[in-house]
Amino acid sequence: MSHCLFCKVATGEIPADVVHADDQSIAFRDIAPQAPVHVLVIPREHRSSLLDREESAGLFAHLLDVCARVAEAEGVEESGFRVVTNIGSDGGQSVGHLHFHVLGGRSLSWPPG
Repeated sequence: MSHCLFCKVATGEIPADVVHADDQSIAFRDIAPQAPVHVLVIPREHRSSLLDREESAGLFAHLLDVCARVAEAEGVEESGFRVVTNIGSDGGQSVGHLHFHVLGGRSLSWPPG
């Protein structure tokens, strides 16, 4: 998807502060962090959201594993962290490419938003 911001990050066309990369995914720091740790985990292949799930169970499991690895690498696994994905405009999705936010490093309130 040549117009997708996160597809361009995944291919390296747009630079990012990458904290993890493998053949299926890339994780990078959010440019407008909402917590001391705010990393986005995306699939390299374009998926619009969790609703774009045809033949994706393995990919989704991999992305969640990467979220856990990022939390460990960032040192927030003991104190706690949050993993969030937004779907659609009412859900707060601002980029039409599946992404998970890994947030931590401070106490996170509930409910969000």
